[in-house]
Amino acid sequence: MAYQFLKTGSEDGIVKIILDHPPLNVLNIKMMEELIRAFRWAGEEPGSLVVLGAEGKAFSAGVDIADHTPDQVHAMIDVFDRLFLTMSEIEKPIAALVNGAALGGGFELVLFCDLVVASEKAKLGQPEVKVGVFPPIACYLLPRLLSWPLAMEILLGGEVFDAARAAQIGLVNKVFPADNFGGDATSYLKLFSKLSPVVLALTKKAARAGAGKDFAEGLKIIDEIYLQELMKTHDAVEGLQAFMEKRKPVWKGK
Repeated sequence: MAYQFLKTGSEDGIVKIILDHPPLNVLNIKMMEELIRAFRWAGEEPGSLVVLGAEGKAFSAGVDIADHTPDQVHAMIDVFDRLFLTMSEIEKPIAALVNGAALGGGFELVLFCDLVVASEKAKLGQPEVKVGVFPPIACYLLPRLLSWPLAMEILLGGEVFDAARAAQIGLVNKVFPADNFGGDATSYLKLFSKLSPVVLALTKKAARAGAGKDFAEGLKIIDEIYLQELMKTHDAVEGLQAFMEKRKPVWKGK
C-alpha cells in the first residue's frame, strides 16, 4: 500500500509504521487518514508488536495549525478521533519509538501507545494551552496515567520536558543514548517480539478489560478471557508444556 507521509514494513515479528513527513512530521488531515489505513493494515499483519516510529529530527511536532482554523477544525477533530479509535481496536501491543520532539498531537500518539521508548534527546509535552486550545486525547489519558496534580501541570502549564522526566513520572519505559538509539530500542523490543503474538494480544485485552472497573467485576471479566480465550489457544498449552519439559516453546501465534 502506497503512502505519501508514511513508511511501513514488517520483520521479525515487528510491524512498523514510520512517520515520514519532513522536517517535523506535522500531522495534517491527509497524513492522519493515512495513519488510519496503516493501523488497520498493521492490525491484520502477522506479528507480535506494532512499532510507531519516525524519520527525521522530530517524532512529530503535532497537528498542523492550519487544520485548527474554523473552516477545517471539524474535519480535523473527526479524523483525529477516528485515528485514536482505530488505534484502540489494535489487538497487538503498540510501541512508540521517540527520537526527538513529540509535542501536541504527536505526544498524544505516544501517550496512546502501550510501550514507549525514548532517546535522551527526546522532548515531550502538550503546549496547546499556549496557543489557546487544549489536547482532547491527553485530557482523557493523562488523568488516568498520572496523579491529578501531575496531569494538570502538563495540561495547564504547556511546558515541554525531557525523556528523563517522562521516565521519572512513568510515561516512558526506557531511555537510551541518542547515538545508538535504533540498536538499543530494537534490542529492547525483541523482548516482546519473541513472545507469542496471541498471548501478548490477550494479555493486553485482559489489562484493558479490567481498567476502570471494581475488583470483583474486573476479575470476572479477566478470568473469562483467561478460561474461554487464552486457554483455548495452542500457544498457552505449548508454553506450559514447554516449561514442564524444560525446553523453549514453539509459538504458532494461535
